[in-house]
Amino acid sequence: MSDDKKCGCGSEYAKDMPIPEVNFSSFIMSMSSSAMVHLGEVPDPSTGQVNFSPVLAKQSIDVLAVLEDKIKNGMTADEERLLCEMLYSLRMKYVQKTQK
Repeated sequence: MSDDKKCGCGSEYAKDMPIPEVNFSSFIMSMSSSAMVHLGEVPDPSTGQVNFSPVLAKQSIDVLAVLEDKIKNGMTADEERLLCEMLYSLRMKYVQKTQK
């Protein structure tokens, strides 16, 4: 039996699951939840285990801090260009992979 079948996350299962809307609030909540898991405050939803991972917790907190800074102070022209280029590239890869 494959790992996908064991955990109930095979392709058949995943396509039937509703995907939550991605918006700024849901992203912030997701990052916060990730930090709480890595701080050992809540169980990891994929394993049910509680583990303290300070490096991963700090990374999640630092991502939220970067967002806070960019909201308050804006992006530089180089940052805007990088984000635009990365989004374009990723979207094109997504379209190529899903159109097969």
